[in-house]
Amino acid sequence: MTPQERAEKSARAMMANDRASPWLGIRLDAIGPGTSTMSFVVQDHHLNGHDVCHGGYIFTLADSAFAFACNSHNQVALAQQNSITYVTPGKGGERLTATAVEISKSGRSGTYDVTVTGEDSRTVALFRGLSRTIKGQNFEESE
Repeated sequence: MTPQERAEKSARAMMANDRASPWLGIRLDAIGPGTSTMSFVVQDHHLNGHDVCHGGYIFTLADSAFAFACNSHNQVALAQQNSITYVTPGKGGERLTATAVEISKSGRSGTYDVTVTGEDSRTVALFRGLSRTIKGQNFEESE
């Protein structure tokens, strides 16, 4: 199995069990070894009291992209620590896109950067996720 096939199969297995992302309208746009791209359209129920996308939804989008990227190797990986910096507001009606990239993976630890962008390619948020693999696989595969 190629690394790309493994990433795709891991993503299908995760998406089959992911209830949060679809409920929020988050879709998986692309997957690869150590990478993923996810997006959603900012709807009225995502807006806060300042009429911009609530930061919690932006964090959730980035966290979901991080999760799919760090699980793309078919090793169950969970978040160990995440941080986010909000750069510009997400606007109602626009599609926000989170692109996750593996920066390093050594032993059980991984580091991933996620950039959330608006439709006009501006940076909305920068997210760094640290992962930790635990026992298990997203789908059964001989090691």
